[in-house]
Amino acid sequence: MVTAIRRTATAPQTADSRVFPPGFLWGTATAAYQIEGAAAEDGRTPSIWDTYARTPGKVRNGDTGDIATDHYHRWREDVAIMADLGVGAYRFSLAWPRIQPTGRGPAVQKGLDFYRRLTDELLEKGIQPVATLYHWDLPQELESTGGWPERATAERFAEYAALAAGALGDRVHTWTTLNEPWCSAFLGYASGVHAPGRTDPVAALRAAHHLNLAHGQAVQALRANLRGDARISLTLNVHHVRPLTASPEDADAARRIDALANRVFTGPVLGGAYPADLLRDTAHLTDWSFVQDGDTAAIRQPLDFLGVNYYTPTLVSAATGDAGHGSDGHGNSAHSPWPGADNVHFHLPPGDRTAMGWAVDPSGLYDLLLRLKADFPDLPLMITENGAAFDDYINPGGEVIDPDRIAYLHGHLTAVHRAIQAGVDVRGYFLWSLLDNFEWGYGYSKRFGAVYVDYPSGRRTPKASARWYADVARTGTLPAPDAT
Repeated sequence: MVTAIRRTATAPQTADSRVFPPGFLWGTATAAYQIEGAAAEDGRTPSIWDTYARTPGKVRNGDTGDIATDHYHRWREDVAIMADLGVGAYRFSLAWPRIQPTGRGPAVQKGLDFYRRLTDELLEKGIQPVATLYHWDLPQELESTGGWPERATAERFAEYAALAAGALGDRVHTWTTLNEPWCSAFLGYASGVHAPGRTDPVAALRAAHHLNLAHGQAVQALRANLRGDARISLTLNVHHVRPLTASPEDADAARRIDALANRVFTGPVLGGAYPADLLRDTAHLTDWSFVQDGDTAAIRQPLDFLGVNYYTPTLVSAATGDAGHGSDGHGNSAHSPWPGADNVHFHLPPGDRTAMGWAVDPSGLYDLLLRLKADFPDLPLMITENGAAFDDYINPGGEVIDPDRIAYLHGHLTAVHRAIQAGVDVRGYFLWSLLDNFEWGYGYSKRFGAVYVDYPSGRRTPKASARWYADVARTGTLPAPDAT
């Protein structure tokens, strides 16, 4: 059961209001493992996250995605929530092990049928489906044969992309190949705080390359199986890296992290080559011989837009004495996710923080968008994830009042509007997330949703931020700060 969204009155236009361009796409986003549940139904087999979550000590409270928010059974209810929100698009991911359980061979029709029903319902409600092929749920069988560090996984991914496009291409016209390959490669294979939980820096670099290759080959497979007007993208969690001081040492620390966080992907995907400084920084670990002739040409495929996920900036300095990062930049691991950057120290930026401990800094999003325009002036951008976790609760009146989230969204949408006025071609914004859900290693302890989920009952309750976002999406206008 869902409580209907009660919209507030539309804020009047004032000199301080910010109107977004006509056609700007307003959406919300989720990921399959975080919401679907039904982990063993209709032919679905374990993904690396099923295996990882069942490993003692890996996920807070021993939580798993076995049930999650039960979206697999409650999808119609969730689409009704989106329709009530008035959003124009829904970005969701396809579960690879639900469609192709072993990562090989023919598709399971029951898995495809779920996504056919979902997309049909979205279209009926006037909501554009935006499908992501991969949001971290690699079939466990492929990991058991080597996972992303192996070239064969990229080849299997291209086959999977062709299956998905062939089945859903008549309904879905906007596709994303990978979501945040940095997390898949470096949190999954270097720091081990994400599935599959390995801690091998060379494997992480190999995984990054094969994820790039998978993207390029998947773009080709999608183009071959979709209509000519289909739009194809890649989503990166582009890090906005700032040096702590203006010293040359801190500037070099920022350069190293920028290479590992951003240019390891944008270099080959958008420029056709890996950055020379990245290769130098990691030469003591690997000679990069896993990059074969023709790989970078296969990786560099034309994109219709780049998806940008942003939550908080990254602040670094050169390490002093025995100080190293020893973490992922947020203190989460004894193993580094930054191969070749052992001389970098991470700092918590000043200011307000979310429940994740992340600094609230919309200026980082503005600066990042301007940097992307400078680096890739002809490439449209889409904010494919932005949002915040706070310690939400249902009050005695049955409401979830979350002013901190509204303030976060207002600040970051203001940054997007400023960037558009500065000439950045930003085409849309997807709020993360539609629902509270399984937040990876944090289990169910962190709530990012615009809709509160009572996990024992599954009951959905739209938060105050959902009503606020509904007004913004419907009017295309960001109210003045004092009107929020």
